[in-house]
Amino acid sequence: MSQIKAAEVAKLRKATGAGMMDCKNALVEANGDFDKAIETIRKRGQAIANKRADKEASEGVVIAKARDDNKKGIIVALNCETDFVAKNDDFVLFANQIADTALANNPSNIEDLLKLTINDKSIDELVTEKTGVVGEKVELTFYDKLEAEFVTPYIHLGSKLATLVGMNKRIENLQVGKDVAMQVAAMNPVSVSKDNVPEEIIQKEIEIGKGQAREQGKPEELLEKIAMGKLNKFYKESTLLSQDFIKDGKKSVQQYLQEADKELTVTEFLRYTLTN
Repeated sequence: MSQIKAAEVAKLRKATGAGMMDCKNALVEANGDFDKAIETIRKRGQAIANKRADKEASEGVVIAKARDDNKKGIIVALNCETDFVAKNDDFVLFANQIADTALANNPSNIEDLLKLTINDKSIDELVTEKTGVVGEKVELTFYDKLEAEFVTPYIHLGSKLATLVGMNKRIENLQVGKDVAMQVAAMNPVSVSKDNVPEEIIQKEIEIGKGQAREQGKPEELLEKIAMGKLNKFYKESTLLSQDFIKDGKKSVQQYLQEADKELTVTEFLRYTLTN
C-alpha cells in the first residue's frame, strides 16, 4: 500500500470534520481510497450514534437568525452531551450552517429540515457524521420560524437561549427590536398581550387565585373578585407588552415601543432555551 500523504489526510478532514488521526486511520483502512475512507467515517458515526442513542444530549447551542430583509427569522437547536463539545468552533459552525439552510429553504418542520442538503449531504447524514467526529450523541432537537413585517433575532450569551421578535412595521432603530428580543429572553412572557393568553392558562391562574384566597380565610363570595385581581397582576407580569421594560422599570414595553413609533407593536415572538 502506498504511504498515506498528509495532503490526503487534510482533504479528508476538510470533507468530514473528523480529527487528523481518525482521517489517517480511515485512509489506512481504505487502502488510500478517499471515497471508502469517507464511508468508513460515516459508518463510525452511525455506530456511535446507535451506541449512544439512549444518552441524554442536554447541552448544545441555540441559533436565531433573520433574513437580510428582516421579513423572516428562524431558531434551531443542535444538542450534544457535554458543554465542552457545545463550545467547539466546528460544532457551532455546523449549527450555523443548519440555521442558514433553514433560513434559505423555509422547511415546514424539523423532519423536512433534516432532509435538506449541505454540500450534497443531507443534514440528517451530517448530524450522524458529527456524532462520529465528536464521539457524543448529536441531534437536531428544535426548529421553528416566524414571519412578520420586521423580525429581530437575539442569541443570549453562551448560545443556550435565543429569541425572535416580530414587529408590525419596519423600524430604522435596530436597537428597539434587540431590546424587545432581550426582554423576551430575560422575562419569558407567556404571550404578546392578555388578549392572546391561552384559555387554559387563564383558568389555571383563576383557580390558583381562588385557592390562595380560600387558604387565607377569605369569604367564599369574594373569591372570584380576588382571583380576578390576581389575574390582572399576572397579565402585567407575564404578557410582553404589559411587562415592565427591563431597561427602565418606570415604563412598560408597550410604552417603550410607542416612544419609538406610535404605531409600533409586537405581533409575535419565539423563545427557546436548552435549560428550564
